[in-house]
Amino acid sequence: MVPGGTAQDVPATALVDRLVVASPDETVPYRRKEFGSGWDYDSATKCNTRELVLAEESGPGLVVDAKCKPQTGTWTSLYDGVVTHDPSDLEIDHLVPLADAWRSGADRWTPERRRAFANDLTDPATLVAVTSHSNRSKQDSTPAEWLPPNFDDRCRYVSDWVRVKYRWGLTVTPQEKSTLVQILSGC
Repeated sequence: MVPGGTAQDVPATALVDRLVVASPDETVPYRRKEFGSGWDYDSATKCNTRELVLAEESGPGLVVDAKCKPQTGTWTSLYDGVVTHDPSDLEIDHLVPLADAWRSGADRWTPERRRAFANDLTDPATLVAVTSHSNRSKQDSTPAEWLPPNFDDRCRYVSDWVRVKYRWGLTVTPQEKSTLVQILSGC
């Protein structure tokens, strides 16, 4: 278990009040390489993190080759609702972007903890399969700067955001917290 405790059974409306509000330290530049060099490989399953997320999020018809690479399945992109049967249409997004995690406290973590965050498969909200277009639209934004275009998806997105931030002990900015509270009040 990571610091912050488990949050699966606690409503996001309760967790949002437990998030620590802080302004990011802009003096420490973001360094992507500090989160590891790519997706972790699981020798037991012979799959990497990307392949495991795709397998977990696929609906009916998942076909995987001998090297664990998904060939076809059914995926619905969380951010824009696009349905695809081609895994190459998807990117695996860190719901809380690595750059935001860095600004929210990960800059003070050990390399091992940063790598664990970047490859976290213990909570399905942490890593999500989404279209390239929606992932690039979001970039490293917080919910104060970007929300899924489909209004109906915003409650899940913001609830998951709160849970990931809480679970990993990451801070939120005042504007970010205000947006989270506002969205959750309508859920």
